[in-house]
Amino acid sequence: MPHTRQTVTDDVALRLVVPGDDGLMLRATLRYEPTDPFAVNATFRAADESISWVLGRDLLAEGLSCATGDGDVRVWPCAQGASERPLVMIDLRSPDGQATLAVDAADLRTFLLRTFEVIPQGTESRHLDIDTVLSRLLAA
Repeated sequence: MPHTRQTVTDDVALRLVVPGDDGLMLRATLRYEPTDPFAVNATFRAADESISWVLGRDLLAEGLSCATGDGDVRVWPCAQGASERPLVMIDLRSPDGQATLAVDAADLRTFLLRTFEVIPQGTESRHLDIDTVLSRLLAA
């Protein structure tokens, strides 16, 4: 299959996990840009509010099968009852607060597989445009 340099975008449903409650349903847009091959941009939306995070693509992929991450972002699989679909939990922390989100594992896997068609896992550094990265860093 030929590799293209196209952007991969997908909208997924998530649930903000609230202890002792059913939580809050959210939507998120996951976006993978080949120009930033290690990252997935996630924009989480509820009503008129949105917040964006940059997540490691490998972190999300590893989180499908085992707990991973430390610091601001942690990801782990969550087994449900036999009649329920498996979930992946994403824990986000910042100085402003903490949120734990639950996403359908199949939806996340489908998105990631589409990104691997664009840039195969493990080949990201071959597709990294160092000049663009340096320009972004120096402009900050």
